[in-house]
Amino acid sequence: MNIALFGYGKMGKEIEAIALKRGHSVVLKIDKDNVDTITETDLKKADVIIEFSTPHTVLENIKKCINAQVPVVVGTTGWYDSFEAIKKLCAEKNGSLFHATNFSLGVNLFFKVNTYLAELMNKYNDYEVSMEEIHHIHKLDKPSGTAITLAEQIISKIDKKKKWSIEKSDTENLFIHDIREGEVPGTHIIKYQSEVDDIEIMHKAHNRKGFALGAVIAAEFLTGKKGIYTMSDII
Repeated sequence: MNIALFGYGKMGKEIEAIALKRGHSVVLKIDKDNVDTITETDLKKADVIIEFSTPHTVLENIKKCINAQVPVVVGTTGWYDSFEAIKKLCAEKNGSLFHATNFSLGVNLFFKVNTYLAELMNKYNDYEVSMEEIHHIHKLDKPSGTAITLAEQIISKIDKKKKWSIEKSDTENLFIHDIREGEVPGTHIIKYQSEVDDIEIMHKAHNRKGFALGAVIAAEFLTGKKGIYTMSDII
């Protein structure tokens, strides 16, 4: 499989290493130095494009891929406010899009645990739920896309929570404490606290390999398919 990479930072290099190990070829690497000169003809050299750029560039990159009718796997977050527009474009162009806020198998299992726990805890109003997410200092979006997914899962199950916020406020808001320090790949903690005890679940990534492997597996899955897919289609 011929792969193009939109974004060639640490994640892009990790994806490249895993893709090569799995027998694929990386035919195009796109970053800030050459993004303005890339044409649809260039993009069509790839069987699939894996997009891990920045929240500021991701939306235009997705559009370029769909317009070129090349399947695209999107790992960058910060564009989901425009999801309906992208969904419409994908349908119009008969495109192929795989998106996820996190490609790690462990995180996606954690999503299921989080949803189940929130459903159980909805009966017990004595517990106050909050979240903490820790990432490296280079991460641009706050809170992380993974944290937002976790928060939305909790809000869908906990009746007293109406929305999430990175500011402590009234009890209707689910507080997300976002921390940026060092080179932390990603840690997400869900806490239920009461006067008598605490319940806590955590996912802690040790490195970027799990995210990169998931992205390559998603690219393999997407080849030959049309429409929009997520990690739930793989798991």
